[in-house]
Amino acid sequence: MSSTAQNQPTLVYDIRNSRYLNITGRCTLRCRFCPKHNGSKSIHEYQLDLKVRPRGSDIIPLLGEVTRFDEYVFCGYGEPTLNLDTLLEVAREIKRRGGKVRVNTDGLGNLFHRRNILPELAECVDALSISLNADTETGYIKHCRPRLAGSWDAVNAFIREAPRYIKQVQVSALDGLEGVDIDACRKLVEDAGCQFKHRILGQLG
Repeated sequence: MSSTAQNQPTLVYDIRNSRYLNITGRCTLRCRFCPKHNGSKSIHEYQLDLKVRPRGSDIIPLLGEVTRFDEYVFCGYGEPTLNLDTLLEVAREIKRRGGKVRVNTDGLGNLFHRRNILPELAECVDALSISLNADTETGYIKHCRPRLAGSWDAVNAFIREAPRYIKQVQVSALDGLEGVDIDACRKLVEDAGCQFKHRILGQLG
């Protein structure tokens, strides 16, 4: 669905039986494979380019009937933990109404905020989907182009720490990135106690 009138930002959109929440256009990565760095601002038919920083008051009226959806997913064309106050406010409201919350993240929230945000997420988030996308720091820098120094170590630390706070933690890597060993990615993830998701380059949603 489109949450606003034509030519306005899409804050809420549906894929299958999940409702997705687009709460920021900012990101801590500049991934070479991300559609927004290749001329596209959409997923499926949804235009996700944001010029604003949505607040909880912008998102909560768009939640709809929470029990209709399998889950609510914080996932747009930015890194949702960069708008942490809105994420937490909305997630708490979804949980209050009996819904399930998942956050799609690049795993750099602790590095960005300079503190461990996992205890805050644990209060209102059921599941994390973390993007890794490389088995070495060289590959990570090449393909993900992080904005923050120390990002490779930070994402791996976040992956190792996350299962202590969040029951369902899935970590993905893209098959098709030059020089990336998917089996090595799987080992990194499973050694950290997380579930590995093997994704295919170019497949969205």
